Amino acid sequence: MAKILVVDDEKIMLRIATKILSKEHEIICASSGAEAIELFLSEKPDLVLSDLLMPGIDGYELQSILQEKSLEPVPIMFMTSDDSDESESKGFALGAADYIRKPLKSDVLLRRVKNILDKIDQIQDLTEAANLDLMTGLLNKIAAQKEISKLCTTSQGVLMLLDLDNFKLVNDLHGHAMGDKILVRFAELIRGVVRSTDLAGRIGGDEFIVFCQNVHDEKIIFNKARFLNHQLIITAKNLIGADMNIPLGTSIGAVFIPNEGKDFSVLMEKADKALYKVKHHGKHGCAFFGESNFSDAAEHKDISQMQMILSERNQEAGAYFVDFEKFKAVYQFEARLKDYFQMPTIFFALMLDTDNDEAREDFLELLIKNLRRSDCVTQYGRDQFLVILTDTPADKVEFLQKKILAAWQAKNLGGEIIFDLIKAF
Repeated sequence: MAKILVVDDEKIMLRIATKILSKEHEIICASSGAEAIELFLSEKPDLVLSDLLMPGIDGYELQSILQEKSLEPVPIMFMTSDDSDESESKGFALGAADYIRKPLKSDVLLRRVKNILDKIDQIQDLTEAANLDLMTGLLNKIAAQKEISKLCTTSQGVLMLLDLDNFKLVNDLHGHAMGDKILVRFAELIRGVVRSTDLAGRIGGDEFIVFCQNVHDEKIIFNKARFLNHQLIITAKNLIGADMNIPLGTSIGAVFIPNEGKDFSVLMEKADKALYKVKHHGKHGCAFFGESNFSDAAEHKDISQMQMILSERNQEAGAYFVDFEKFKAVYQFEARLKDYFQMPTIFFALMLDTDNDEAREDFLELLIKNLRRSDCVTQYGRDQFLVILTDTPADKVEFLQKKILAAWQAKNLGGEIIFDLIKAF
């Protein structure tokens, strides 16, 4: 039910307008321009229906005053017994939504009020739609930067940049439709950890921004980071499957306001530096920018926070699947272990000759499941897969090859498996 402020110095007109409109709307009455201003500021009506010619503050002046005091356009409809074209033209020139003559006709007044309110709703819907990210329902990049920039100059709190770790693997291995589902669910998780006074937006493919007002304790943000990382894995397993082996998580760079300033662009740079720090210290965590806690961020984390950063996010059976850069680090570390402990370690590469992208994804999952948790796998390019087998004698590799071939043939998805490199450390 819309709230309408009716303004007229004649009590009879107030009663008539109230009788016509009160069946469908909430009515507030003012008998002068001065009283109307007070009620407008306190009641915040959806529409003002005002007499045009009043003693003191007339309708024209009233509209100008209300517009000055309001951050949003003020929808106002004038009513008058003056039938001259000049007064009507002046009213519209000042931005009136409509113009109706006295005596008021019930059906005409109701129809015109409805038209104005419908237009207001349409404008609000269009404005909201233009400000929202269509996929996640959070603020889009432009709206988020605009609104959060305002808060940075007027409010205290924490500005956070959030980035999804290893999200590309979801798109690469399970398709963009699944990636979209993860993004939508992650946005829902973000909404779950912010209050109505906070703002959250999506500013990139897998990048988000949040402003939490009046937060001054790092622990609150660390707890949010821990919750998001924990729930994100649960979500991914529910959507992809319990055997999901992608190390999903979120890294967060945060900055206190106004401690680190009020300029949005400067604060974004500082939050981004903090995010970079997290990305290069194991991901799946949070860091604050600041002289006291940024340069030595690791020293300020308790043991549980360090475990959250360092530990593997997935504990199911199967090989450890990583991207190629991490695979290189594992390979180099295994080579060092071999020098000292003489552990039999095998490195091999294999290809799946197929043009079927879904078959390639199924093969990667099969490869992971048929290896041990102590083994490591990565996908290199489109068709090649690299594997490290720890503590594995060379004579066991042939058995493993036959196991992988048999499992793949049982799926009957086509494509030839080619073992093109086998080497013992």
